[in-house]
Amino acid sequence: MELILNTYGVSLNRDNEAFVITQKGERHRVPIDDVKSIQISRGVQITSDAVMLAVEHEIDVMFMDRGGTPIGRIWSPRYGSISTIRKGQLNFTSSHAALEWIKEVIMQKMENQQALMLLLQPRDTALESELRRNMDRIEGYRMKVNNLDGGVVSDVAPSLRGWEGQASRIYFSTIVKYLPKEYQFEQRTQHPAMDVANAFLNYGYGVLYGRIEGALIKAGIDPYIGVLHRDDYNRPVMVFDVIELYRIWVDYVVFTLLAQNGITEECYSIREDGSFWLEPLGRRILIQSLNDYLDETISKGGVVRSRLTHMNLYIQNLAQKLKRFEK
Repeated sequence: MELILNTYGVSLNRDNEAFVITQKGERHRVPIDDVKSIQISRGVQITSDAVMLAVEHEIDVMFMDRGGTPIGRIWSPRYGSISTIRKGQLNFTSSHAALEWIKEVIMQKMENQQALMLLLQPRDTALESELRRNMDRIEGYRMKVNNLDGGVVSDVAPSLRGWEGQASRIYFSTIVKYLPKEYQFEQRTQHPAMDVANAFLNYGYGVLYGRIEGALIKAGIDPYIGVLHRDDYNRPVMVFDVIELYRIWVDYVVFTLLAQNGITEECYSIREDGSFWLEPLGRRILIQSLNDYLDETISKGGVVRSRLTHMNLYIQNLAQKLKRFEK
């Protein structure tokens, strides 16, 4: 399980081969074998003994900001064949193979968006017509990406970013109309979110960022050496590339919660500047719902595994692909 500590005043310590969570004088012992990762938010204390126990057992420790995005982490030095894979990763980013890979990533993202749109149930003919039209528009951008020629990513990056952005705007402008009125929004807003839906989406993406960054590190891939986002400074740009394949998981979970009216006013707060932030209850509901979704088994390539396992295996295979580019 993931050990998620986001309540002010909670502390995490070690008791032999187990973690001990202390809150308001009450102690809860968690065996080491039950913990896969630890997430620490502001106001939570963790001892050096607990950190060392996590490192000894290769348990990822992440420090999260209020938006759910990792701002620091501690991991085992035994993760991945770092040197070999990173050398190949550097060579890969300037190769034609990188262009073909990122094209596949963007096309899959657009297909995922179309798949979620297909699940929508139009209430009238006008909505159904708009849905079909917008799915066709996204398909048009997907074909543009598929037919794009170029030597390396830098040759065509503006076009890729532009088409990806247009498809995403069409996608969100469509699916938002199927939410209850109080959750509909005009546009995606990030850091800070300016409505409830975007607050949940941002936090969900933050949690997924952490999962992907951890999987990249464990596989030996440098999360700061990206392909399409390679020019961003001091940011885990490879995470931004890979997450495009899996954003749809967060979208589905968040939109299901909102559509089923599973959110109450206790789940979020509104600041003086009009921004929306998730409160502990909202974070717990979203994290539990997302974890349940990631743990569901699905068939892919004829193999039935959990969504999270499929993602981890994809990243491990990506590491082997990068390794072949070492010179």
